[in-house]
Amino acid sequence: MTLQWIVTRGKLSLFLVLLLSSALFANRAHADEAPLWVSVKRITLETASIIARRAIEVCREEGVQVSVTVVDRAGAPQVMLRDVLAPEISMTISEQKARTALSFNAKTSALKGRFAEFGSIAKVKGLIFSAGGVPVNAAGRILGGVGVSGAPSGALDEKCAQAGIDAIIDELEMAD
Repeated sequence: MTLQWIVTRGKLSLFLVLLLSSALFANRAHADEAPLWVSVKRITLETASIIARRAIEVCREEGVQVSVTVVDRAGAPQVMLRDVLAPEISMTISEQKARTALSFNAKTSALKGRFAEFGSIAKVKGLIFSAGGVPVNAAGRILGGVGVSGAPSGALDEKCAQAGIDAIIDELEMAD
């Protein structure tokens, strides 16, 4: 590298920095109007517990023992319950169903077959596209997801997950 190249390159870099700086300051008026953070509503541990317990109760009424996972808005498990005779693997599956329902803001039964082609998103670790996952939505916000696993059918898993949400939905809607 020659001294002339370094000086020319330095002038060019300085020019680019000045150009970008002026563009940023020109848009500052718009940035001042935008909020500096967002508020996110989250369900409490007590609310997640009510959802999970009601899902277990409804499945017991149907004669099956299941695992239930309630994930928060970020997809992290907030409550995980496994009934006495539910298989251990049902815990992992219920968590994946809850996270998938949250991620797509849809019941997992509605996603069946949507990503069936080879190499699709259905192959992403941690997602599962079988019935039994339901998003928790209230007051126009997605608050989390519920996944149930262990029943003889995904339809029954989903029924129990929905029952858990239904047990608290009125309170969630009014809390806003």
